[in-house]
Amino acid sequence: MTSASRPALGAFERFLSLWVALAIGAGVLLGLAVPGAFQAIAALEWARVNLVVALLIWLMIYPMMLKVRPSCLREVRRKPKGLALTLVVNWLVKPFTMAALGVLFFEHVFAGLVPAEDAQQYIAGMILLGVAPCTAMVFVWSQLTEGDAGYTLVQVSVNDLIMVIAFAPIAGLLLGVTSIVVPWDTLFFSVVIFVVIPLAAGILTQRRCSPPQIEALAQRLKPTSIAGLLLTVVLLFGFQAETIVAQPARVALIAVPLLLQSYGIFAISYAAARALRLPFEIAAPAAMIGTSNFFELAVAVAISLFGLASGAALATVVGVLIEVPVMLSLVAFANRTRGWFTASDPR
Repeated sequence: MTSASRPALGAFERFLSLWVALAIGAGVLLGLAVPGAFQAIAALEWARVNLVVALLIWLMIYPMMLKVRPSCLREVRRKPKGLALTLVVNWLVKPFTMAALGVLFFEHVFAGLVPAEDAQQYIAGMILLGVAPCTAMVFVWSQLTEGDAGYTLVQVSVNDLIMVIAFAPIAGLLLGVTSIVVPWDTLFFSVVIFVVIPLAAGILTQRRCSPPQIEALAQRLKPTSIAGLLLTVVLLFGFQAETIVAQPARVALIAVPLLLQSYGIFAISYAAARALRLPFEIAAPAAMIGTSNFFELAVAVAISLFGLASGAALATVVGVLIEVPVMLSLVAFANRTRGWFTASDPR
């Protein structure tokens, strides 16, 4: 698809940083002004899963799951190198580098700056971010770099299918590097709630509706998805408002390894894509998928495992804080270096 034939970005995509920044500000202000309201929301739990957060995440994820097709596995043969790069980075590199950076900074570099118990919680939150490759937001980054939308869909679909079986085992394995006891039942239950159920709902909808109906439904649900994203950000920062205001240095400390992880993973992915001679329209989204995080899942699992006011939840919230500006800076870099790659790939 050429840039001329692409639909124009909507107001949400074009001013994404502004909307998220406003949601962050609103969350912090409301969290300080009406803490009782957020405490009441926090109490709405079932099986350690916050029901309000679960509802908002379903609103975000379901429209994206409408586009996930298990049949995409048959399309991999068309251009396998891009998908192979994405899978290697997402599942064999990114989780382990994130765990390593968390341990390096909070058990060594920042040792003494934060209590040991809090440090372990921050490491746990960063691990959950590292094990959750991006899904829905990748389509935004792909469009901003004029990526191959169809191939991006294949990459995201395969990652989501792998996430169903790989997220909990890898997260549990890496959480073992901390002194935190892993509640495996809650971890698997979270994957079922936040990945399996929306994915099953999306596939069931696809079987009952025609492709034009699916596309029309996805477009109608887009405002709902956007509202879910922004309300989730408001809630997350409202839950953590007092900590963020009282201990801004903690936020800065958590941001350091997260920033290094983001730019480091992009550099690895982008360099590998160039070495593999991938076309730009596949290389850019592949690097974006590895760099960005499925923060909705990471936040939800952190809340389920450790609680709304935990250090692990705070670490995932900091991930939300840096996600948009980091990704927009990488989109700008990718667009400036488009000439490093070919325009098409005969494979």
